[in-house]
Amino acid sequence: MKTRQPIVTVLGHVDHGKTKLLDKIRGTTIAEKEAGAITQHIGATAMPIELIERIAGSLMQRYGFEANLPGLLFIDTPGHAAFTSLRERGGSIADMAVLVVDIMQGFQPQTLEAISILKAFKTPFVVAANKIDLLHGWESMEGEFSENVKRQSKDAAKAVDEKIYSIVGHLHKQGFQSERFDRCADFKKQVPIVPISAKTGEGLPELLMLLIGLSQRFLEKRLSIDENEPGKGTILEVKEEKGLGKTVDVILYSGVLKVNDKIVLGGRKHVLETKVRALLMPLPLQEIREQSADKFLNVKEVHAAVGIKIVAPGLEEALAGSPLMVEESGEEKKAVEKEIATVKKETDGIGPILKADTLGSLEAMAVLLEKEAKLKPKKADVGMVTRRDVMEAVAEKEKDPLKAVVFAFNTRVEETALKEAEKNKVKILSGSVVYKLIEDYTDWVNEQREKKKKESLSKLTLPVKMRFMHGFVFRHSKPAVVGVKILEGKLRPGIRVLNENGKIVGRVSGIQVQGKSIERAVKGQEVAVSIDKGVVGRNLQENRVLYSYIPNSQFGELAQLKNCFNADEQELIGEIQLLAKKMPKNEEAD
Repeated sequence: MKTRQPIVTVLGHVDHGKTKLLDKIRGTTIAEKEAGAITQHIGATAMPIELIERIAGSLMQRYGFEANLPGLLFIDTPGHAAFTSLRERGGSIADMAVLVVDIMQGFQPQTLEAISILKAFKTPFVVAANKIDLLHGWESMEGEFSENVKRQSKDAAKAVDEKIYSIVGHLHKQGFQSERFDRCADFKKQVPIVPISAKTGEGLPELLMLLIGLSQRFLEKRLSIDENEPGKGTILEVKEEKGLGKTVDVILYSGVLKVNDKIVLGGRKHVLETKVRALLMPLPLQEIREQSADKFLNVKEVHAAVGIKIVAPGLEEALAGSPLMVEESGEEKKAVEKEIATVKKETDGIGPILKADTLGSLEAMAVLLEKEAKLKPKKADVGMVTRRDVMEAVAEKEKDPLKAVVFAFNTRVEETALKEAEKNKVKILSGSVVYKLIEDYTDWVNEQREKKKKESLSKLTLPVKMRFMHGFVFRHSKPAVVGVKILEGKLRPGIRVLNENGKIVGRVSGIQVQGKSIERAVKGQEVAVSIDKGVVGRNLQENRVLYSYIPNSQFGELAQLKNCFNADEQELIGEIQLLAKKMPKNEEAD
């Protein structure tokens, strides 16, 4: 048995410093080469223990800490894409994670999303509170935060603690206890927060020591592997390489992988079987993303845990996020099929259609959709949104219009699908942040519910109570035109009016204010109303109260829509219902 290096994912909101943190450790400038200094591709970097000891050695000696791991394998990712691709049977092969938080900006949408994913996959993590060099009065320098904090002014030290406890508060809301790393009483129960600067290198010794220390203390059993068993891995990315054709970037987390090994892996339509033609290993401290030939070693075999580029025929349909296994017993194909089937689903239930770019993204989206929005997809699959997907959503509309939506997570929508969605009024929600997609869905649902309420209300008679004001008779009959004050509710033309005796007076044919017709009068307004069958002195009396007449058939619907009315309006509906009971049966006809 052998102890492998832990697989560590680096997650966080865009531009919070994930790649710059790794660049500072390995002394490269990958972040500066990328558009906008934001990670555009998924990467893996092996960090040998010798380098970690060079950075954190004096700190480790001070604590009497001895490292017995071969190093750390860091996965760098745009947002959370690599983490969700590092999947295995509903869990993650990532052993630990570093959640990078900009100490100035605090928690952002992708920060919350990353935490939800870490929680869903039960992955332990450390928070790197980055950019302390930007804090007012803080003098940042390379090396240990523990030593540098002693040199700071009281105001600067206080400013760091205020930011740290803001992060503690956010983590508490997400269900985690946390504390600044040097104040943690129990690392099993508390998430350690390490203040760092990816720019100056401050705090990196503590961060690396924690990752090694926590891995050794809590993950010993998980990291113990048989390095000679058939290899198992997960596909991070499928790429076209000049002169090589389609290749796959893979994290091998168990066993051994050799040139000429027969491998099985997930494909877009079915499980693929092929033979390893070449294994390309990034040079130490180089990145699996680096594409120039001199950045890779052509190797004959690799042992877990490692990031490796595989060259093999027939990889055109390979599926990012799917498992990869060395074939030995003949059962591997069934195992891969079974694992993919747990994520790619089609059920008889009622639910949305979910499409994503990778198997890992699909799984993360499905997990969070069920958790945050209580939605179980009817269909979950990898690939772009097609016309067929929209048609499947159309079929759901009759069953539940609020679930007849299509989610496009990190994937494109075909033009024909857009046209079909527009034609059938099917909502397509596209985006690359799960939280934003769920938020958009919730907003859309609320919008649809409000729209439905308005439609329902437009067909019902609304409650209104008004007083016929003394001295405001403009016409006695045919129609009667009188001045009223709205005491409660809303008055609209077309409603029938009851007097205090429960008699229908007539129908409101118009409302005017200062000679101008209006479509609605509200509480407190004084308006002139014309009532077609009203006769002043007979069924209309000055200083008396008038009500809208609500047919008995509508009281049930109004009760269902009671949230649309305030307490006084709800009381008025009850008052009108009692008044309507006094009416003779033949009185109800128009």
